[in-house]
Amino acid sequence: MSAHWYAVFCKPRGEATAEANLLRQGYATYLPRMVSERRKAGKWVASSEPLFPRYLFLQPRDAGHSLAPVRSTLGVTGLVRFGMQPAVVPAALIEELRACEAAASGDGAMSGVAGQQTRRELFAPGALVKFMSGPFAGLEGIFGKASGAQRAIVLLELLGRMQDVSVERDWIVPAAA
Repeated sequence: MSAHWYAVFCKPRGEATAEANLLRQGYATYLPRMVSERRKAGKWVASSEPLFPRYLFLQPRDAGHSLAPVRSTLGVTGLVRFGMQPAVVPAALIEELRACEAAASGDGAMSGVAGQQTRRELFAPGALVKFMSGPFAGLEGIFGKASGAQRAIVLLELLGRMQDVSVERDWIVPAAA
C-alpha cells in the first residue's frame, strides 16, 4: 500500500457516497467522525457526523494506482491541490486522527453505546437556555446540570425568585446570544 494520503473535497453531504465509491475503486479511505447531539423530531439524539464536513482522506493501493478517476467519482468534487499537485497528507496525521477518534469512542469502535458514554453534554452549567415547549415555552433560564438521560435542572425565575426546576431536556435549546 502507498504511504501517501490525499485530501478529497466532496460534494455537500456527499462524504459517505464518495467514500463508498472510492472503496469500490480500490482506494483506502478514512472519514474521521465525531459524535454530537442534534434535535430530531423534537428529541435530542446522538449522531455520528464527519469531523471535517465535505472532506475525507484517500490512499491509493500502491504507487502505480492512478488518482485520475477520483475527480469523476460520484460524491467527489476533486482532490485538494496546491497549484497542480495534489496535497499530500502525512501518514502520521492520519494515525493521530485515528488515535483521537478511538480514544473518544472508548474502545476504538464508533458504536452507539461507546459514543453515548463519551459524548459531551449539550449545555455547559451556567449556559443560557430557552424553553421551546412545555409549560415554560418562550421563557429563558440558566442550565444547571443534567438530571439523568432525559431531564435537566434549569434555574428559572418564578414568582420573583430563582428556582431550580427539573424539566424535560427536550424542552430546552441554547438561547441566542
